[in-house]
Order: sequence, then structure tokens, then C-alpha cells
Amino acid sequence: MSVIKRRDILKQIASRGPAEVSPGKSLYEIWATDVFDLAKMKSVLPKPVFKSLEQTVESGVPLEKGAADEIAAAMRNWAISHGAKYYSHVFHPLTGATAEKHEGFIAINRAGEIVTEFSSKQLIQGEPDASSFPNGGIRSTFEARGYTAWDVTSPAYIMETANGKILCIPTAFVSWTGEALDKKTPLLRANMAISRSASRILKLFGHLDGCITTSAGPEQEYFLIDRAFATARPDLLLAGRTLFGRPGAKGQEFEDHYFGAIPERVQLFMHDVEERLYRLGIPAKTHHNEVAPSQFEIAPLYENSNIASDHQQLVMTTLKTVAKKHKLLCILHEKPFKGVNGSGKHVNWSIRSSILGNLLDPGETPHANMQFLLFCAAVIRGVHKYGHLLRAVVASAGNDHRLGQNEAPPAIMSVYLGAQLSDVFERIRTGKSTESCAPTNTFMNLGVDSLPPLPKDPGDRNRTSPFAFTGNRFEFRAVGASQSISDSLVALNTIVSDSLDWIADKLEASVSGGKKLEVACSDVLKEIMEAHSAVVFNGNGYSDEWVAEAESRGLRNLKTSAEALPVLQEEEIISLFERQKTISPVELAARFEISAEQYIKTLDVEAKLILEMAKTKILPAAIAYLTDQVECFESLGEYGLDRTSINFVAEMIKDLQLGVSKLEKNFYIGHNGTINEQLNFYSKTILADMNVIRAAADALEGEVSEDYWPLPSYMEMLFIR
Repeated sequence: MSVIKRRDILKQIASRGPAEVSPGKSLYEIWATDVFDLAKMKSVLPKPVFKSLEQTVESGVPLEKGAADEIAAAMRNWAISHGAKYYSHVFHPLTGATAEKHEGFIAINRAGEIVTEFSSKQLIQGEPDASSFPNGGIRSTFEARGYTAWDVTSPAYIMETANGKILCIPTAFVSWTGEALDKKTPLLRANMAISRSASRILKLFGHLDGCITTSAGPEQEYFLIDRAFATARPDLLLAGRTLFGRPGAKGQEFEDHYFGAIPERVQLFMHDVEERLYRLGIPAKTHHNEVAPSQFEIAPLYENSNIASDHQQLVMTTLKTVAKKHKLLCILHEKPFKGVNGSGKHVNWSIRSSILGNLLDPGETPHANMQFLLFCAAVIRGVHKYGHLLRAVVASAGNDHRLGQNEAPPAIMSVYLGAQLSDVFERIRTGKSTESCAPTNTFMNLGVDSLPPLPKDPGDRNRTSPFAFTGNRFEFRAVGASQSISDSLVALNTIVSDSLDWIADKLEASVSGGKKLEVACSDVLKEIMEAHSAVVFNGNGYSDEWVAEAESRGLRNLKTSAEALPVLQEEEIISLFERQKTISPVELAARFEISAEQYIKTLDVEAKLILEMAKTKILPAAIAYLTDQVECFESLGEYGLDRTSINFVAEMIKDLQLGVSKLEKNFYIGHNGTINEQLNFYSKTILADMNVIRAAADALEGEVSEDYWPLPSYMEMLFIR
């Protein structure tokens, strides 16, 4: 039956035509049409109300009393005029997913007539049931009350589905006792922290005005396969990755997929995705083929980190939703296919002043730009002191398959600066003059008269670095494709804010003591580089030599989530978050427990799937094949045929059965002990048992006739569209 289904799938895919896509409208016609942004608010709100709202969004000052009434009425009228019958407070619980509860605008007056209703109270606060979301021990399971709180800084929008239109209001989500139960609240706090700290530095340079924010631009990698394949792959449907699968004869070794011509079916999908994103005001800028077959990427322009985080969740939702329309499956798992590159989410991060612009822009002469050097040094110090925190916030069962696999950055957190900037900081460390540093603006001559000289960047890019300076920003490349970027942004903002405070304390004391600011800055920069230059590494992060060198430098190599997640329990990390007022000790303890549970539950599901698929799909297919082969060989015994293949299949079936028995035994042991003990047991024992079963099954796939094999192969899934 499974073989018939597999063949039917291939016929079904072969007969597909391209999905229908509506004629494209111009960017100007569709941009942010489904967003209740400041421009739309300005046209419908009284001038004083809009002025108050604008100040809240841009500077974080509280909204004036009574303004919410006017905003709620205008938002309701706008949404209803666009066909929305429901509204929803959208939030991001600690599952990492997006949550929403739909409420109707409908109300009934005393005369029994239907009217629409949406008050300021309904805008500002909602009350979803908090008992079914993970809370890490913050609340008892029977305590259900939780609150959503309107995030004024993130605009409301309309989400259109096949079932209608819904007004979506971005919100924070907190417990009845006030602890954050979401991804947004700590990010908003971390944004405030870095604004406070950065303002202290800028004040010393005479800049007293301006709003300080962080910006982010997350590049999203993903896989696309025909949806029909997933109906025959329970592992893809339930675990998001293939738990079995032998890499095909061809993978990515020719490097012909990267930046290649985009397949027509995928191009139509991308067109559809981006039109929806543009309607939602999400500035998707770039799309292309990625390294692995059937792997792609979409990247936006930079936005305020809070907005970027909200938009990133919408990008993931849109990719999955539109894929269904095109009869495709969008896979966001970090390592869905063994033997080809996994998927990450490179988060480009910078600090911005509303008056001065990008504070991580070195300008034409970085060696002379003291303000830039201080902010850059704060990042270096933060990553050196708390690199293990950056590793912890990207820890997950999926990302463990990707990090350190010579396709993604290593688990060792280091900073890449490039040749010129490294030279500047090394001269600062050793006390040498920076005046002789090479200029930024150099050109390369290509040796062809018709081609113009090209400006040469001061440093090459290093794809093996987890945290690289790329001209005017840092790129954090360790984030997993399925993860919310909020956790990484909270960690980055917090560690840099803490370093900026340390720098400000030093500078303020020196200046008040009579030292010139330039001299004080030079002293601080020298002190930072003497203490923290060990984290700067421009070489090959994939090499074995780097692992040994990193250890000698004192950099931690946390290879698995089981090693990384307990970082959240360390006293220095608890103190860091508490000092910067971004995550309380209670909230941090909850986040550790939830992340650990998510890791354990993920492997729990995968282990159950492996046992089920091995026993009900792979073993029956392999035994049926072996039985038929033995009968065939016995009937042809007079010809003296080689039985090597038959013996190998029998041996692999035996290994598979032994592996299943061992995993079943250990599976029940793994649920005992503390959560830290369970983490280690799953990471070392359960995962190893799963790999033994997979190795035997994948070996069988290379021997058993495809007429018997029940699962779509890698060749079929990755190359047939």
C-alpha cells in the first residue's frame, strides 16, 4: 500500500500546473494597505491625539489620558471598512509561536439591535487563558488569569485568510502577578535599557537629544518541497525533519543551486509571499536560492528591533500559509535533511540614534571616530563576558544539528572584525598610533577597461564566524531558522547595555576628575582590549585548530543544548539581567525550565516517531524484501549467486531491531531525575540510540528495492518540484 501511495505522489506532482497568482500591482498600490500605521492614523485622529501617539511611538513617553478612546474608535472604523468582523490581541508566548484569540466587534444594544463595539479598554487589555501556555513554574496550572497589553509602538494590521479578515493588535503577555510570559516584554525592556546606557555615552560627546533604538534585519532560510511528499513522511509532519533518509547521489557538492535560476514554481510562491508581506508593511528586500537543493532565503530591510521581531513572526507564518496555497510544504527546521546544509536566521543588528544615525557606522576613518570605537568596544566586551549567554539563547534540539557542522557558525562565540578594524583595536591594545591605519575607501581594478573600479570594503566577510562585523552592523549567524529572534535581541541589547554602562561609569569618573574626554576614551578602549581581545578571531571557525585555540583563550565550547541551557541558571547571568532590568530572576528561571522542557519534549516526539516508523514502515518493508530475495536466491541456487547483499540486509535488520529494543528501554528511563539530568540523558543517550536506528535504516534504504521502500527519498523530495 505504501509503495502505491509513493508512486501516486510522484504522478500527482508530475501533473501539477503552476498555482494561480493574481496580476501584480505596483509596490506603491499595495504597500502597507493592511496596516493601521502612523500615516493612516494622522488622517483620521484629532491633531492632539495623533501628536501624543507619535511621541509615544518615537520616544516612549506615556500616551496621554483619553487618547486611547479616539484611537480605538478610529482603529475599529478602519478595520470594519476593510471587511474585518473580528479583532485579536496577538502575542508571542514562550513556545516561540504566535498566539491569538479572536473576538467579534459584535454587540447588542438594549433594543436588541446589532451594533459594533471596540472600546479603549478592549484595545489596551485582553484576558486570554494563561494556564495552557508554558510558564516555567511562575503560575500553578489551575491559575488561569493572564493579560495581554497593547504595544503602542507596533502597528495593528489586518490578516486576511480564506475565512475572512481579522484586525490583529500586537501585544505583550504577562501573568496575573505581572511576570512576562512572552517574548515581547523582555525585548521592550531591553530596548529601554540600551537607550538609557547609550544616552549616557552620547551625552559625554555633547549629544543630549534623540531617541536610541536597536535595529534588526533577520535573513530567513527555509526549504520547500511538494506537500504531497509530507503525507508519506510522518517525521516531516510531526517533527519538522526527516528522522530517516539516505542522502542521494547528488546533493550540494556542485554548488550549482546557490544563487541559481529560481524555479518557476518557487518564483510564483515568492511573488505571492512578498505581495502579502508588502501589504503588511514588511519590507522584504531580497530572495534567492540558498546552498542546499530546494533551500531558499528571504531577507528584509532593517527595522526597529521590536517591529523586526513582530514582522519576523509574520514572515514565518506567511511562508507556511502561502506554501499551502501552492501545494508546497515550507520547512523551517534547522536541519530537515541529513547531508545538506541546514537553515539559519542571520540577525543583522545595530544601534541607531534618531539624530546621529547608525552608531556602528565607522565612517571613512574608523581609527579617528572615537564614538564608534566605544560602541564597537562595548560589543566586543559584551560578547567576551557573555558569549555563553548568546549560545544559550539559540539553544534548541534543532539548532544542535546545525551549529558546528561546517555549514554554520561553531558553538564557540567569537567576534570577527575584519583586517582593518582588527588592526585599529590591536594598535589601541598595544598603545601604538592608529594614524597609519589603512584608509577605508580603496578600490580594486578588475583589469577590464569596460568595467569600472569597484570600492573595496575594509574587511572580507567570514561565514564561519558566529558574530561578525559587516561594515556598519554585527551579524549574529547562530540563530536557528525556526526560532524567534526576540531572545537573541534581548541578550544582545542586555550585554551591550551592560558594557555601555561600565564604559560610562569609567568615562564619567575620569572626566569629573579632570581628565580630557579623548584621553579618558583612549584609556577605556585600551583597558577593554587588554581584557577582552581574546574573543576577536578572524580565522577559520570550522578548523580543529580553532577549537584548541579557543580553549586556550578561555572561550567556552558549549556543543549541545544540554550544555548551553544551564547557562541561564548561572549567577552572573541572573545578575546581568536583573541589573539591566530586562528579565527578573523568576522570569529567567522560568525561561530555563521552559527551554529545557521544549528540548526534552522535542526529542521525546522524535524518539516515539522513530520507534513507530521503524516498526511499522521500515522493518516490514525490509523483511518483505529479504523474504522475497531469499526465496529468489534459493530458486536460483544452482547459479551460485553472491549472497553478500542478502546477508547485509539481514544484518541491518538485526541492528535495527536491537536499536529499537535499546531505545524503548532507555526511553522510559529518560523521564526520571531532575530537569538537568533529563537534559543530559536525552542529549547523550536517547539521541545516540536514535542515531543507531537511523544508521541501520539508512543503510537498508541503499539496499532495499524502491518497490518495497515506503518513504519518499531525498532525491525525490529535494529535486522533484
